[in-house]
Amino acid sequence: MNPRNKFIWFLSVMLIVMLCAACGSNGNNNNNEATTAPTSDTGTAQPATEKPTDKPQEKVTLKFFTGKVETVDLINDMIAKFEDENPNIKVEQEYQKDASNVIKVKFASGDVPDITTVYAQDYVDQGKYLDLSNEAFWSRVLPAIKDLNTDIKTGKQFRVATNVTMAGIFYNKQVFEELGLKEAHTWEEFKSNLQTIKDKKPDMTPMFLAGKDSWTLGHLIEFMAHGVIKQKYGVADARAAFINNESDKLQFDAAGGGIDAFAGRLLELKEAGLINKDALTATYDNQKESFVNGQTALFSQGMWVLGDLLTLNPDFASNIGFSPFPAIVDGTQPVTLSAEDSVYAITSESKHPEEAKKFLEFLFKPENLKAYSEFLKSPPAFTDVDADWGPLKDQAAAALKAGVNIAFTDTPSGFSGDDAGRMVQELLAGKYKTSLDFAKAYKDAWDKAWNATNG
Repeated sequence: MNPRNKFIWFLSVMLIVMLCAACGSNGNNNNNEATTAPTSDTGTAQPATEKPTDKPQEKVTLKFFTGKVETVDLINDMIAKFEDENPNIKVEQEYQKDASNVIKVKFASGDVPDITTVYAQDYVDQGKYLDLSNEAFWSRVLPAIKDLNTDIKTGKQFRVATNVTMAGIFYNKQVFEELGLKEAHTWEEFKSNLQTIKDKKPDMTPMFLAGKDSWTLGHLIEFMAHGVIKQKYGVADARAAFINNESDKLQFDAAGGGIDAFAGRLLELKEAGLINKDALTATYDNQKESFVNGQTALFSQGMWVLGDLLTLNPDFASNIGFSPFPAIVDGTQPVTLSAEDSVYAITSESKHPEEAKKFLEFLFKPENLKAYSEFLKSPPAFTDVDADWGPLKDQAAAALKAGVNIAFTDTPSGFSGDDAGRMVQELLAGKYKTSLDFAKAYKDAWDKAWNATNG
């Protein structure tokens, strides 16, 4: 090889070596970018930091569906506190006046909430709720309330109540004292009191019905008409009779039975002018305002109304009386609702059951239950909560002793309290010729709803 060719060969080899070195250098630089520490402006190496490898925690949204109007604002406040403590969980509260019927649509359409206050036996039977039987909070719940929250078919708990509630007759104590009236335990005493109020105080409504809000009328059936059945068979057997539609015990269409007697008694009050003339258009808010303003002598409601009454007129507290519902059938006893209140269930279709449980655990903290009870003026169902829940403690205790204690009615999901209330609206509007016609129609509506899910 001549010198010139040797020189060209040498340059070629050197060029290949330099190119290989450059490629290797670039590869090392790329690795260094991932592993070596950056330098400061002065050229000093900074401590090495690893890039995060964990993905950010996904934010979960819980849907909370409720029909309890009194507590919407309070729960929203609690939701805000919960979200502050749990930034990766968002809770959306949805309130619907006719929640019992709206949830049917939600279950059918797939728009299923994670947590709900709406509970029905049909949905238990269909597996719509998560089994909460093994949750730790049960050790803190009053045994009687746990029993009421126990499904009689499976012996499991699919819901939990935070409070105890009562329902009966709220009355104006000052008016009763002024007119020399006593709490009524029989129908004759009850009607006589109303007539005296009408005669002596013609500008005052003796008894106020909030008929536009159909659930308030549905409660009249649930407490007064169904009360005849409940006191006859006791809490457990009556619950079984309603759940299993035991017609031999319920006797909805029987002449002189609870439904017939209730319809007849209500029509008596209407014909005698002892209820408000606008009973079909008056609202729940109208009812509360009329009472605390001294325009109404008495009305039927539950302890859940007490907080609103005291908000509307704090000075009215000492003037509020509370007594059992009068017996509407001769030979029976007056009744007082004593049952679970503020019930929560987690749906089995929830995609976030653990987060839903975490939200319930937050609501069940003693300090939150105390605030809830004192706001709602309803005694807590948890034994570790000491709440000053209201001015009717003594009167409520007396009402429980004076009347047979009854529970809520387990109704078919297709026949809610709102549905029953709409039938009472029709009764007051004159749709049924007799009280027995109403009773027969009521039985037909109940059977139709029950058969739709159990037939």
